[in-house]
Amino acid sequence: MIFDVLEAVDALGVQISIDDFGTGFSSLTHLRRLPIHEIKIDRSFIGDMLARENDRIIARSIIDLAHNLGHRVVAEGVEDAATLELLRELGCEMAQGFLFSQPGPLGQICALLDTGTAIGRMAVSAGRHRLEIE
Repeated sequence: MIFDVLEAVDALGVQISIDDFGTGFSSLTHLRRLPIHEIKIDRSFIGDMLARENDRIIARSIIDLAHNLGHRVVAEGVEDAATLELLRELGCEMAQGFLFSQPGPLGQICALLDTGTAIGRMAVSAGRHRLEIE
């Protein structure tokens, strides 16, 4: 049932992302069955990547798996430039976290994106704003 709904949403041109991949209910089964476009690596693997080799290995493996399946990857919870640089080296094309901005009102975030002051410009894709509201 849910697969039919997601396929209909996909047919409308809406891109689908799996949030917090690697925790909770996310599963490799989702990667092969759902019409997804993007995988978001959970912050629990990103925050200590520099200090914990296993977190780095898991993040790299998720990035490689996602790319091999044709999906984009977003790293959640990026808080420092060294982590961002490592993610770039691993091939991660997007990131989100306090390194770019603290949470704020929509107008403030749009102004940040419009002026291009977001670090690394990873928060902007093809000139369109990418805002996530949870």
